[in-house]
Amino acid sequence: MSFFKKYKNRMIVTAVAIILIIVIGITSSKRMGLSKVERIVGNIFSPLEKVFFNIGKSVSGFFNSIKDISTLREENDRLKLRVAELEEKNRIHEDLIGKSEYLKSEKELVENTDYNLIAAQVIGKEPGNWFNRFTIDKGLKDGIKKGDTVIQGVEIDEGIIQEGIVGRIVEVGDNCSKVISIIDENSKVAFKVIRTQDGGIISRSVDGRLNGYLFDSKADIMKGDKLFSSGLGGIYMKDLYIGEITDVMKKDEDLTKQIEIEPAIDFKKLYKVFIISN
Repeated sequence: MSFFKKYKNRMIVTAVAIILIIVIGITSSKRMGLSKVERIVGNIFSPLEKVFFNIGKSVSGFFNSIKDISTLREENDRLKLRVAELEEKNRIHEDLIGKSEYLKSEKELVENTDYNLIAAQVIGKEPGNWFNRFTIDKGLKDGIKKGDTVIQGVEIDEGIIQEGIVGRIVEVGDNCSKVISIIDENSKVAFKVIRTQDGGIISRSVDGRLNGYLFDSKADIMKGDKLFSSGLGGIYMKDLYIGEITDVMKKDEDLTKQIEIEPAIDFKKLYKVFIISN
């Protein structure tokens, strides 16, 4: 047997291996262009590849958008809750600022009054701009009685807080009561001028201002004089601050001297009062 015949199979395998190695070396070396076959295959599959790539990109973007929308909604809900919290805090702060003068007067009154006071919230009023008649949240169960005097703390001079007269209890229920204020047309308040001790009657009210007359037409009164309840008639307790004279009118044909009074109480802004049991 010759050498070629003996090692023919091995030589064939070796030759094929050498050829493959050469081909691999050629195809793996750096080259500037594609082969003709590669170009044909690329031209066929490139448009399809582009289509599938864009579809995949769109699908991925769609699901990312859904995720982003969900995240934005959650963030929006959180921001809405935060805004609502801040608005509520701001409302509370504004409410406290608006009531600061009243709260200061209330504190001074409670600490310095000689009366046993019952605090009450205003829970209703009759139609109109003024608190002529209103309802409070205290009644028989709280010790309120018909005829009791209703007051607020008012500043009559700098740093001096006095019981300011609001009105009186006219109806009493178990848990609520109705109040008629001194600016109501049916109210009559006997007063005295603190400087001269002259007396008179508050007989009517116009746009929140009180009008009245003095018993003595020659009484020496003037603008700025302060009025207190006199207690005559027993309707209101005495020595409660009413307000200040803003005008004095005297006509020759009148037997009385007419006055106009600015009440100490702001009858457009009542939300809390105190009751003195008569």
